Amino acid sequence: MLLFIVRLLGLASLLFPGLGFAQPAAEAAPSFHIDLTHHWAGYFSLVVMVTAYVAAMLEDVIELRKSKPMLLAAALIWFVISLVYQQHGSSLPALTAFKSNLQAYIELLLFIMVSMTYLNSMEDMGIFHALKVWLVSKNLSYRQLFWLTGGLVFLLSSVVNGLTAGLLMGTVVVAVGKNNPRFASLACLNIVVATNAGGTFSPLGGISTLFVWQHGMLGFTQFFKLFLPCLVNFLLPAALMHFALPKDKPSAENAEIHLQRGAKRVIFLFGVTIVLAVSFDTALGLPAAAGMMAGLTLLQFFYYFLQKSYHVKGRYNVEFALFFNADGANSRSEDTRFDIFEKVGRLEWDTLLFFYGAMMGIGGLGFIGYLDTISQVLYGQFSPTLANIMVGLSSAFVDNGTLMFAVLTMHPDIPQGQWLLLTLTLGVGGSLLAIGSAPAIGLLGQAKGLYTFSSHLKWCPVILLGYFASIGVHFLLNAGSF
Repeated sequence: MLLFIVRLLGLASLLFPGLGFAQPAAEAAPSFHIDLTHHWAGYFSLVVMVTAYVAAMLEDVIELRKSKPMLLAAALIWFVISLVYQQHGSSLPALTAFKSNLQAYIELLLFIMVSMTYLNSMEDMGIFHALKVWLVSKNLSYRQLFWLTGGLVFLLSSVVNGLTAGLLMGTVVVAVGKNNPRFASLACLNIVVATNAGGTFSPLGGISTLFVWQHGMLGFTQFFKLFLPCLVNFLLPAALMHFALPKDKPSAENAEIHLQRGAKRVIFLFGVTIVLAVSFDTALGLPAAAGMMAGLTLLQFFYYFLQKSYHVKGRYNVEFALFFNADGANSRSEDTRFDIFEKVGRLEWDTLLFFYGAMMGIGGLGFIGYLDTISQVLYGQFSPTLANIMVGLSSAFVDNGTLMFAVLTMHPDIPQGQWLLLTLTLGVGGSLLAIGSAPAIGLLGQAKGLYTFSSHLKWCPVILLGYFASIGVHFLLNAGSF
């Protein structure tokens, strides 16, 4: 059968040489680059990209998922680029550039896919629900809960997706502060600041840090130089908000904590997976995504073990397949419980496809030449420090992952200290407004009426103070990196 397929492919390459089997001929095609910044294709691509991003920002208003306009924009941009290059003799340069951007996205996609699959598994096993119940039942004061939720989410967001960590702590705050709007509003704001700060000093904390690590601008351990600046960014606003908090205690709620069999081992395997990702990158020179995929196999085999031992031990009447949510427990079928691909299917595919469109669209604009022009203005006419601070401030309006990829595509010639500064400003700059980061947007929906855009805006000067304080601490501690 294999021999038949090989012969069939060989016959097809002879009859239809245009199918692309003749690789040597394609590689022999001339390689060149065309400046399209003043060409109709460049203007068209620029308008398409800006329109798509505006549509994505107005997702809630126009009720159109943000991935749709971005996917369309990426397709149109690369279509016109390839068309123009083909008219000039060869589309090979465009093809090479497209594949380079596609590879960067695939590495990011695989990394996030494995990470979120583990998080979905932990959620199914009741780990996050157990943490929420434990926090609510501690009979702490509002001020103690404010610091505890902020501190936990600061640490948690360094290894867990920021949106997941923020919503988890948001659930605790809403449950405890439903009768005290002032506490709920301040605690949600504190969670947003802490989540963004905690996700900045670790390459695993967010899309922008993943981009920097993935492109080799900073090594894995170099990110931890930002720990103290990020801590200051979280502590300074929190300390000032502390005095506006109520001093009394909420009523305690007691609930039983359930963890499914294997929950602790899944946490352990997730830790092993992170170690594999770092080891593959630092020791072997392989993409971190390769280590994450190796870790996914561990989870798959562990679920296979759980499924088989579940049948052997006859636990049908003893062990319940529980999926915990904010309301309690909701039954899930046994097949769904042990299906790893069901957990993959529950990823935030709209967000992942949005980043495909954003990365490919920005990559297209970079290939056209627009990003080189912006880079010459931003990093040529201004100092790198001022440029990075301005880029960080703009992340209050524009997604930081998109901005980081745009800067990486510009290829600015800046030292390690400036890459650390850019990582810091882009990571914590999103805290300035309630629309500046995924955790804030998620909490706007989760804590409706308690945490609002205006309640966040009121504390913007305090957050801005923390922003510049963290920059000052970075220059003080990491002066040798510049």
